[in-house]
Amino acid sequence: MDKNEMEKRVIENYQQDENMMVLIYAQWCINNDLDPVAVYEQAYPGQAKNNTLTEALELTVPKKESDDIPDQTVLQVLQLFGNDDLAFVVQGLIEDGDR
Repeated sequence: MDKNEMEKRVIENYQQDENMMVLIYAQWCINNDLDPVAVYEQAYPGQAKNNTLTEALELTVPKKESDDIPDQTVLQVLQLFGNDDLAFVVQGLIEDGDR
């Protein structure tokens, strides 16, 4: 495998992991009766529509069909991918019990 192929594979893996992070976030919101788009907009006001989030919403399931996603899991995944502003908003919702 040459350097370009390896770089391409690393980028693809990162994008897949990032998509999984967004799906975990979106499903956590649904499981907690929150609107994933509205929570995202609290963290990133005025930002353009997030296509990855839109795509992830298509993959979510109703709350009653979902496995539980612990609060710490969603926070850790968000922080792992540098979504500190979103993690901050989610943490506030958890602490305030607004879910």
